[in-house]
Amino acid sequence: MSAIQIKKYRSIANRSLQNVLAYRTSYVIGFLANAVNLLAIYFLWHGIYSGRAEVGGYSWDQMKTYLLVTFLANSVLSWYSETSISGKILDGSVAVDLLKPIDFQTARFSETLGASLLEGGMSAILLILFASFLSGITLPHSLLVYVLFALSLLGAILVKFGVVYLAALLCFWSTGSMGIVWTRIAVTNLLSGALVPLAFFPDWLERLALYLPFQSIIHTPTMIFLQQTGTLESLKLIALQAFWGIALWIAGKGMWNWAVRQVTIHGG
Repeated sequence: MSAIQIKKYRSIANRSLQNVLAYRTSYVIGFLANAVNLLAIYFLWHGIYSGRAEVGGYSWDQMKTYLLVTFLANSVLSWYSETSISGKILDGSVAVDLLKPIDFQTARFSETLGASLLEGGMSAILLILFASFLSGITLPHSLLVYVLFALSLLGAILVKFGVVYLAALLCFWSTGSMGIVWTRIAVTNLLSGALVPLAFFPDWLERLALYLPFQSIIHTPTMIFLQQTGTLESLKLIALQAFWGIALWIAGKGMWNWAVRQVTIHGG
């Protein structure tokens, strides 16, 4: 990729960030909704742990940390990114992108990074404020763990984008996106460990989830942050994230090429 192309995609990321800032009211409402959601999940698990020292191999302190890390990992790819991709397909504006000298997939990934920069940053601030009122949060004491965790978050962004992008491309064969989006969210949240840790699953379902790419989104970052994996195992998990990220990227490129050759764009 040339320096000129990099500059183009950086400009797309900046414009995406500016779009989020332009619709501040919508963003604030979404941010407050996320805060309420975090509180609701916290009190739900607080009730589950009432009178119990441990559930599914997790202490209450570990579960509190798990919930915070899950919230952060889920926030690094925004709802705006998901709806903007499907929206371009459904309203036909994707036809304009076909005429531009840029790669559609890379441009959408740039938009995702731009929008997620703000949302991820604000979510991190929310978590810091939330954690300041809690006791017993399990924090790593090793700088290496934080480095590995940061790498796993980057891997989670790449994998989640791949899943979201493939789901959004299904809109080429649909007149709406909400069913696709909610199905994608349900499957991803279940099999990534966002709803409950994978260790809570029946053995057969846990094994299945570990073979699928979804676990790279939540399970991997949380395991690394909670230090439930050693350094070598953490590197293997990050390498698996890279594998799935690349595989999903290639699948997305193939699906895009097939779609634009065979499908008439709705509204276009």
